[in-house]
Amino acid sequence: MSRERQETWRARVGTLGFDLVRVAALTPPLHDGLTEWFASGKHADLDWMERTAPKRLDPQLVLPGAKSIVMLGVNYWSPKSAGNPTWARYASHEDYHDTIKLGLVAAGRALEEIFDAKSDDYRYYVDTGPVLEREWAARAGLGFVGKNAMLISRTHGNWLLLAAILTRMELEPDEPIRKKIVNAEPDGDRSIGLLCGKCTRCLDACPTEAFAAPGVVDARRCISYQTIENKGVIPRELRPGIGRRIFGCDVCLEVCPWNRFAREGRRLLLSARDDLTELPLRDILELTPVRFAALFRGTPIKRLKWTGLLRNACVVAGNAGDGDALLLPQLVRLASAPESALVRAHAVWAVYRLGGGSELAAARAAEADPIVLAEYAAEAGSGRAT
Repeated sequence: MSRERQETWRARVGTLGFDLVRVAALTPPLHDGLTEWFASGKHADLDWMERTAPKRLDPQLVLPGAKSIVMLGVNYWSPKSAGNPTWARYASHEDYHDTIKLGLVAAGRALEEIFDAKSDDYRYYVDTGPVLEREWAARAGLGFVGKNAMLISRTHGNWLLLAAILTRMELEPDEPIRKKIVNAEPDGDRSIGLLCGKCTRCLDACPTEAFAAPGVVDARRCISYQTIENKGVIPRELRPGIGRRIFGCDVCLEVCPWNRFAREGRRLLLSARDDLTELPLRDILELTPVRFAALFRGTPIKRLKWTGLLRNACVVAGNAGDGDALLLPQLVRLASAPESALVRAHAVWAVYRLGGGSELAAARAAEADPIVLAEYAAEAGSGRAT
């Protein structure tokens, strides 16, 4: 392929709102780091990832004849506070899967125009397809995989949303970041902590000790998994570590020294929804299913559904301490709410944490669901029950 045409296309894609556009060759294949992760159970119940593992490791199973992958990064850092309760920073936008996809559609059309490609010569994904985005991004030189298992950019820190375009065209690959690792074993394409040095801030800061090793996340202990992907009961032993984080967790990103280079992005492919992350906890605890659907339509938070968000809100309320005892009436009401045993169970925990267990006598007497009764039994064993 003509390098000149490739650079013309790269510049065009940059005008769409992609902050980094780089290319990697699909050979040799990526280092297989997934098998051990799945075998050890660290993927929790993310079975869909295990089912698609062969495709993640071999892009030919996704797009036969593919030769190159274009990795794109969208900077989503902004100086605005994540809110209180705390939301993952990306949650303060409309769903990036939808907004970034618009840019990918335009990037694909530019491929067809500049390279005379056909529509079936490429396939794109925004964090939804069977693609190992971080590993390919590292090979393409967008950054390196840090000890926090995230892609870290030398120019944008930890704040890049990634998208990928697989193509049958043989584009000229860009150079990855290279540096000899001192006192560490290279891990194939990942080269964990390539530019981290001796820093372990991300590992040390994790509130639930979710890192089994540098670059290895145990999803079962990860706050992001528990507050977003887990659709059931959040383990009691992890709830205190969740603190005031109601949706996702940015701790291992925020503490990274590479963020000193981060600057506010153009956000041409993002649509801010700062109003959502400014919601007081008391208002969230009052949400009805209808209000939830209307408020969070078109946002990543919609994935939680009403029950998931209220479950998380109860955990946050239980971690608030005596200063938020005014939340007790709302929590007592939720502990009796007929709509969801999942919400009732976490509300029971929160009420006891705030010292209001005596107000649950009627709810406890009427309770029949096993998961809620298990919460009452656990509280009785903890000595907090009255």
